[in-house]
Amino acid sequence: MNTVSIDRLTIIHKQHTLLDISLEIRRSLALVGESGSGKSLTLKALLGLLDPELETRLEKRCGFAWERGKSVALVPQNPFTALSPLTKIKDQVFTAAERIEELFGLLGLERGLLERYPPELSGGQLQRTVVAIALASNPKLLLLDEPTTALDSASKEGMIALLKTLQDKMGFSMLFVTHDMGAASLLCEDMCVIRRGRIVETGPTAEVVANPKETYTKALINAEFKNRGFRI
Repeated sequence: MNTVSIDRLTIIHKQHTLLDISLEIRRSLALVGESGSGKSLTLKALLGLLDPELETRLEKRCGFAWERGKSVALVPQNPFTALSPLTKIKDQVFTAAERIEELFGLLGLERGLLERYPPELSGGQLQRTVVAIALASNPKLLLLDEPTTALDSASKEGMIALLKTLQDKMGFSMLFVTHDMGAASLLCEDMCVIRRGRIVETGPTAEVVANPKETYTKALINAEFKNRGFRI
């Protein structure tokens, strides 16, 4: 497993600091916060996709060459917009046919789906397809942008279990960006809570969830666990 240390990530716009955080991604880290907290900025900065007008400073340490789309891969939030609806799945996968067929098998997808167009697949099938595409390069770090948002409860739990199994088989580390404390608690060993571009709480996920120190963290837990029927 590869440990990735983001010693400091700072994003500045016209002398106003939008983001200033540090992260250590060991096996699996959840970056949790409400909309506008800085989660998307973090992902875009790690992928080098921010607007040039934003001043970005990234200091990182890892044991591999940092290459977007290769050693660092993204599973996007919305599988319905991640792929072209007018192109067959097989023509949107830029890897050897044997490799994608192997990944489809690991993800429980029929090979015949490669001959279909994205609108012909269910939401769960599409989500697993974009995971397969992300894993095709055998990444060292997998970035997950709220991949369970569009899934129902059963599909969400299935996807989380599948990601854990794939991680055990392939050895990648994960950064899971989400507002869903329930999903984060099921998938990730460690958790960072982000608010207004700053980390306000961090630690082992079980500890953060069971004994939150910050009022903001407590509010997130109350909203997700109590209102949606999760157990703490």
